[in-house]
Amino acid sequence: MPRYAQLVMGPAGSGKSTYCYNMVQHCEALNRSVQVVNLDPAAEHFDYDAMADIRELIEVDDVMEDDSLKFGPNGGLVFCMEYFANNFGWLEECLGHVEDDYILFDCPGQIELYTHLPVMRQLAEQLQQWEFRVCGVFLVDSQFMVESFKFISGAMAALSAMVSLEIPQVNVMTKMDLLNKKAKVEIEKYLDPDMYSMLEDSTDLLKSKRFQKLTKAICGLIDDYSMVRFLPFDRSDEESVNIVLQHIDFAIQYGEDLEFKEPKETKEDNSSAFDEYFQDRVDE
Repeated sequence: MPRYAQLVMGPAGSGKSTYCYNMVQHCEALNRSVQVVNLDPAAEHFDYDAMADIRELIEVDDVMEDDSLKFGPNGGLVFCMEYFANNFGWLEECLGHVEDDYILFDCPGQIELYTHLPVMRQLAEQLQQWEFRVCGVFLVDSQFMVESFKFISGAMAALSAMVSLEIPQVNVMTKMDLLNKKAKVEIEKYLDPDMYSMLEDSTDLLKSKRFQKLTKAICGLIDDYSMVRFLPFDRSDEESVNIVLQHIDFAIQYGEDLEFKEPKETKEDNSSAFDEYFQDRVDE
């Protein structure tokens, strides 16, 4: 039987560890066994019980204290992850060979790891060799995404990870529960964006003539290929958490030997989960 994995990625502060904790709690309520592996060698605190912790192998503080290396925080983290990539045997031993495993990998927040360094791609390939069906879960803070130019930056980061890793990917806006009522209404247009309409509505993006063509080209790339779409994640709303989990399960076909699974919300069903979620939040 296959094994299943989520690579929980995203910028620092996007809520990766909180996502892992809430997803574990949600799955436990569904009588599903889910484990978490911490892959952030600079992590200071997380609420979940980790089945494996990369800090047992290598830790950023130890690397930075090595006078022969003379690394700062960013260089130290890259060194740790490259050391990890050369010691995947440690991870294999921690994971064991249990069939039907479902594991969340809480990854570091350094964006270079997902855009132009090979470490995370090597991890995804290694997990697939160990018979894992892998889905990338790219998180962005919804509080960061409520302005057009910030949304474009976040969307391009997500797209870079998709291109680099070449695995199924679900993009998620976290911390929806922290948005005020006005922001919750505003952010709905960013979940399934029409980039050309966004350009027409936003003059800030086009103030500099020097970057007009570049901005339009980037927006056209996102819109024409429809590769980046976001799901809302409100940790206080079980339905919101369940929608995200269903999309991930569909991407890796979790339990496909039992029955065919589809995510609850589809583009054809415009009145379902998203509309209900936002209407409930606006009414509150």
